[in-house]
Amino acid sequence: MAAPLTPEQRQQLRLRCTLVVPGFGFVSAAQDFRQLADWCEAQGVEHDVYGDGALVAGFEHKLAALLGQPAAVFMPSGVMAQLSAVRIWTEAARLPRFGLHPTSHLLLHEEEAYAALLQAHAVPIGDRLRPMLAGDLAACRQPLACVVVELPIREAGGQLPSWDELEALKAAARARGVRLHMDGARLWESAACYGRPHAEIAAGFDSVYVSVYKGIGGLAGAVLAGSDDFIAQARRWRRRLGGTLVHLSPLVASAAMRFDERLALMPALYRRTLALAAQLAPLARLRVNPAVPQTNMLHLYFEAPAEAALAARDALALQAGAWLFDRVRPAEVPGWSLTEISIGDRLLQADPARVAEHFAQLDAALAGHGR
Repeated sequence: MAAPLTPEQRQQLRLRCTLVVPGFGFVSAAQDFRQLADWCEAQGVEHDVYGDGALVAGFEHKLAALLGQPAAVFMPSGVMAQLSAVRIWTEAARLPRFGLHPTSHLLLHEEEAYAALLQAHAVPIGDRLRPMLAGDLAACRQPLACVVVELPIREAGGQLPSWDELEALKAAARARGVRLHMDGARLWESAACYGRPHAEIAAGFDSVYVSVYKGIGGLAGAVLAGSDDFIAQARRWRRRLGGTLVHLSPLVASAAMRFDERLALMPALYRRTLALAAQLAPLARLRVNPAVPQTNMLHLYFEAPAEAALAARDALALQAGAWLFDRVRPAEVPGWSLTEISIGDRLLQADPARVAEHFAQLDAALAGHGR
């Protein structure tokens, strides 16, 4: 058996493939910077100074209106945005305790920043395999300053609560007097499933965080939206946390130049994700979660160990120039593994028959690896 490819070899192999299923088309750093310079010149963009400038203010105002909130502030990262929101709500309630989903980014990927920096206590609410529901909030009897609601749940394949379930959760928080904060890192990707404006989805939340690089394609950054008073406090926390950089304009411009185009693509990306899931459904050794996707994201499970799934992917890439997925990790069921696939414009441009053929070849290649 041939030795597995190194990460560097796999990166080069992916670049050579003529079909790449996940994500958006590749742009080099040099190309990205040239596009950014051309756009800034065409738009007459001038640098801000510590966040004060027409580009930043205009982008903040645009997203506040889109989210149906009175005000918004740009943040260099989603981590900073959400920590600021948690701090504001726990300080207002004089209660350093908040609720969140068991797979929240704050729990899994931020090195316990809420405890180390805010001295706050995070209470997991609900089942990690599905979105948070009103009944989950009712079952938590601990006093809470706020609840962080992730739309969608990334770690469960991009699942969303139904519209009625989301409205019931908003009502339950309101009746309990608990502030509701949206972790909307992928809110842009969620609107197509609901078929409702972003402002209607965000209505009932006391604060909203959205990413401007996930899905949108900016270099980095996030926007936090809420009331005028909330955003005034958020601006103070941005400075306290070191986020009021001398120039925010490079980050803002990189998001602003792609924002409208990417947002307009979301319904088509969602439809293509539904079609891909339907193509994968008959394959014996693959499972899609959720079976009917709710965003342009899905988790694909393999009845094979991660090493076998990666080897089969690499072989297809070498033989057919087709790259079907990226990272793979072991699943909780022994002998199974999974990958996350987010659909971007690459798949919109691909031949559906070719995509189906290569996944069928992958399925065949995994025969004998399951238990």
